[in-house]
Amino acid sequence: MKAGKGGFGAVAAAIALLICASVQAQQPQPPKGPPPPPHPAIEPAALAVLKATSERLAGAKTMGFTAVTTYESPARNGQPLYYTTLSEVLLERPDKLRVITPGDGPASDFYYDGKTMTAYAPAANLVAIAPAPPTIDEAVHAAYEKAAIFFPFAEVITADPYRNLSRGLTSAFFVGQSMVVGGTITDMIALSNGNVDAEVWIGIKDGLPRMIRAIYVRDPAKSRYEVEFSHWRIDPVVSDADFSFTPAADTIRMEFARPDALMTAKP
Repeated sequence: MKAGKGGFGAVAAAIALLICASVQAQQPQPPKGPPPPPHPAIEPAALAVLKATSERLAGAKTMGFTAVTTYESPARNGQPLYYTTLSEVLLERPDKLRVITPGDGPASDFYYDGKTMTAYAPAANLVAIAPAPPTIDEAVHAAYEKAAIFFPFAEVITADPYRNLSRGLTSAFFVGQSMVVGGTITDMIALSNGNVDAEVWIGIKDGLPRMIRAIYVRDPAKSRYEVEFSHWRIDPVVSDADFSFTPAADTIRMEFARPDALMTAKP
């Protein structure tokens, strides 16, 4: 049989491919193992730094700091907009907290004295007062559940910061060091637990947080937060008066509830 033009070349190429495939099939193939982990391994050294700063925070009987929070909120056209609040925080463990927060939006004051929690809006002269649970951890949770009051720095004021920061971790590793955050040299640690991806800057001399950046990966809006810490005061002198608030006689009282619930409530 006569091959057409170019026939012998095509036949030879096909035979060569068959031979190569046969040889490869006979060669031992590497075993198929599990896929590589989606996150870097958890580094014990990174956890050690995180634990040390957590113990420093938890060991403070009283504590004060300034937290400047920048958060992202989408405009109506979807464009991300950025807003900033400044919170002056003072606490006494286990049952006293004060947060004074001016910001790009309406200012707000929060007082917790172990028995009641008070939210005050100075511009509108509105106050809401409610019974409170017996610890800072529970009060912070109750404030969010009842009135959508959210403290982005809450993890550093809990009774056990390490437990909260390390719970469910899938990734923890060193990023490096920074000399431009917080006016000091900081260790940069990346953390992830499936709900939040965060990076934490911790001062190597004092072991105190200087910045936290986080993104809530399960939030449809993929909200981002940045909290910068400064003016740390460990074990300052405080008094009960620092955590109490007495509204003026003309202050308008309102229910301690979520803003969306108040908007939809019947008169």
